[in-house]
Amino acid sequence: MAFPERFSNLPDYAFPRLRALLSDITPDLAPGESPIVLTIGEPRHAMPEFVRGVMADNIGTLAKYPANEGIPELLAAIGGWLDRRYGLDVGPDRLMVLNGTREGLFNAALALCPERKNGQRPAILVPNPFYQVYAVAAAAVQAEAVFVPATPDTGNLPDYAALDPALLDRVAVAYLCSPANPQGAVAGRDYLERLVTLAERQDFLIFADECYSEIWRDVPPPGALQVATAMGLPDRVVMFNSLSKRSNLPGLRSGFAAGGVAQIREMRRLRNYAGAPLPLPVQHVSAAAWADEAHVEASRALYQEKYRIADRVLGDVPGYQRPDGGFFLWLPVEDGEASARRLWAEAGIQVLPGAYLSREVNGVNPGHGFVRVALVADAALTGAALTRLRDVLYDRAGAVAAADMTDGEG
Repeated sequence: MAFPERFSNLPDYAFPRLRALLSDITPDLAPGESPIVLTIGEPRHAMPEFVRGVMADNIGTLAKYPANEGIPELLAAIGGWLDRRYGLDVGPDRLMVLNGTREGLFNAALALCPERKNGQRPAILVPNPFYQVYAVAAAAVQAEAVFVPATPDTGNLPDYAALDPALLDRVAVAYLCSPANPQGAVAGRDYLERLVTLAERQDFLIFADECYSEIWRDVPPPGALQVATAMGLPDRVVMFNSLSKRSNLPGLRSGFAAGGVAQIREMRRLRNYAGAPLPLPVQHVSAAAWADEAHVEASRALYQEKYRIADRVLGDVPGYQRPDGGFFLWLPVEDGEASARRLWAEAGIQVLPGAYLSREVNGVNPGHGFVRVALVADAALTGAALTRLRDVLYDRAGAVAAADMTDGEG
């Protein structure tokens, strides 16, 4: 039986690779210590209290087919949030609800990437390291995925403008994640203006993955659609966001895309044939969540506390970079796989090797010398885990008590 070659070079997904990497290790834990898993970006803060009530009130609507593009109440709630957050006036014809953003980030390439760009095979730009669906989307449309370093040397964001002009001539789509997964870097307004200007000059679309937009250290990150709209070029951006991180509802699988009328029309058209609409109870819960900010502010405060913990525990580690947003630490090590094995063996802590989130280009994998740590546990456990991690990976004795790490908070 023949299988398509376009997916044949995909590496094994990160988490099965990690299980195989650690499968022969039994952690050496002290009495009273338990394993701590800090690998997957699954929020563990409390979900909003109103979720159960709204879900129960609308459970009877499971007997009905849901609206594919989103019920009016949900589209209005998303539009209201975009107005409050970014000052954007985005009508329903510029919005589409999604089963989480991974669906949208994939299907947007199917709907919007042309078969040829300037008479050539199209290219899709991908920051390296990156959220892995970007590369799969490029493979699905048989575009060339161009992995562009997003390293400390580039501010942990891709420098797309530095690419060869001949390559830029055939770029159809550029993915951008801000705050970045895994590095926590935030694309500032100047960066976004340069990127939008480049997209206009070279005639490509920006797919802005902004799932971590509501988790930030000091100031809310600007949005790509916000900046493009201020420049008079809103059709250059399709932005994606969801309730997974913002509202601690990853299992709800509820997100949205916003962009120009023509772009959303084409995405909706494809989804009519190949997409699964959100169940109506989910849409009603989603509308309530986008309309409420109190639970978001409370959750953000918990993440900001964990930023402070990480800074105190790891701030003197050479190469440590304070994340400006998101909930990951991107920690420098000599070898990510070796460090993950050592940390699991000696401290019972699971982290993800950075190479599993990156691709090798010209013999270099930019994630090789990093591990990703998810700050999803509570403050006390985060302090204890990072102290154990520091003492194993950075050979610093004398762990500071977790209570000291929180300054009495949490």
